[in-house]
Amino acid sequence: MAAVSAAGPADRPTLVLLHALPLDASSWDQVARALRAQGHPVLAHDQLGFGSAPPTDGLPPSLDTAADELAAELDRRGLRSVVLAGCSMGGYLAMAFLRRHPGRVAALALLAARATADDPAAAARRRRFAELVLDDRARDLLVAETTPALLGATTRVRRPELVERVTELALAARPASVAWAQRAIADRADALDTLRATDVPAVVLVGDEDELVTLDEAGQAVAALPRGRLVILPGVGHLAPLEAPEAVVDTLGHLLTRQAHAEATP
Repeated sequence: MAAVSAAGPADRPTLVLLHALPLDASSWDQVARALRAQGHPVLAHDQLGFGSAPPTDGLPPSLDTAADELAAELDRRGLRSVVLAGCSMGGYLAMAFLRRHPGRVAALALLAARATADDPAAAARRRRFAELVLDDRARDLLVAETTPALLGATTRVRRPELVERVTELALAARPASVAWAQRAIADRADALDTLRATDVPAVVLVGDEDELVTLDEAGQAVAALPRGRLVILPGVGHLAPLEAPEAVVDTLGHLLTRQAHAEATP
């Protein structure tokens, strides 16, 4: 249910990568390979309903359920303390995990994820999307119309092959899983208090062409984190692991260095 992790020093926490909606763990492939080559243990996790993970059939939509499933997977692997990096939906899952399983995160990276809850209009749009994605007559057009907005304007112009790849991944995702995730995200709680209590090395990364999460929203998240750092990527949209993998590798590598230094310093 999760991509294979690389071996690393026993005292170095594993970096767990959490993907965006409607992708799977493969969206982190380039980043994971580069960080493993640097000697970091990395686990790219397929979230409930996506990739090789179990389906969400019969489960009430809830990020808490997904967070508990992640905790159970980490337990099976013998991973008590980890570094979490979540993109979009993965970031929302990371914040739910922080609240549900305090003390298990040694460092945190939030990419393209806001810490506040959806307002009623945004939540309604997510629930409407969930309805439409389950409609065989509407699904293909819905995906074609909405998927390009996941990528920045620069990416859409310069890398049309990436737009095509992301669209293919979106079409390949289980409709029931996408609907489940949209409803779970729509119901999520405000996470600002959770972040205020998360006193670990942390980074908030946002693309300056992200059409879904604003720079102000990223600023709110970083301001709540006691040891937060803001990174803004120029010419990048909502999916930095695919649009700017080298910059993401640099950012996560810096975070892992900060975490190691914090562990070594009384």
